Amino acid sequence: MPVLDAECDLLPETLFDQDPPAGDGVWWLAHTRPRQEKALARDMTGAGLSFYLPCTPHRIRVRKRIVTSRIPLFSGYVFIHVNEDDRMRVFAGGRVARITPVRDQVLLWNDLRNVRRVLDLGQPVEPADCLTAGTTVSIRTGPLAGMTGTIVRSAGGTRFIVRVDLIQRGISVVVDAKTLGKLG
Repeated sequence: MPVLDAECDLLPETLFDQDPPAGDGVWWLAHTRPRQEKALARDMTGAGLSFYLPCTPHRIRVRKRIVTSRIPLFSGYVFIHVNEDDRMRVFAGGRVARITPVRDQVLLWNDLRNVRRVLDLGQPVEPADCLTAGTTVSIRTGPLAGMTGTIVRSAGGTRFIVRVDLIQRGISVVVDAKTLGKLG
């Protein structure tokens, strides 16, 4: 069984390279039917519609071989950036249960850009559901310098949580506590 190439998880590739995208598109949150996130991303890629589906590598054993697949970090969600007409096209494939408007476009864009920055580092990340209250910090040095987030302590060390407030979820990555500065 051949291992498939990683699929597109961001369209266009430059979506987070500059200030929030201009044009007639806005951010929407697509709530997918169960296990339809990647299929929706394929549909969106084929239609040339802007989206972001944060994924992380996941290693599994299949018939005595280690295979790496990419799984969505936020199951059940795809972030789409389209206009009103294209929003209706997203429903065409039957993969979407509902689409929710995003009230704070800039906040979501910043949250998603931060998630992308962390994923681009290639370090292991974990989904962080049910975010608990913690100390808000800013990273002072290193490749994530300038990012703010919440810190939690775990057996693996200090974990920095990058939140996506819209869906009350996030991702966490282990950071060196020396790089952090308390805010406020």
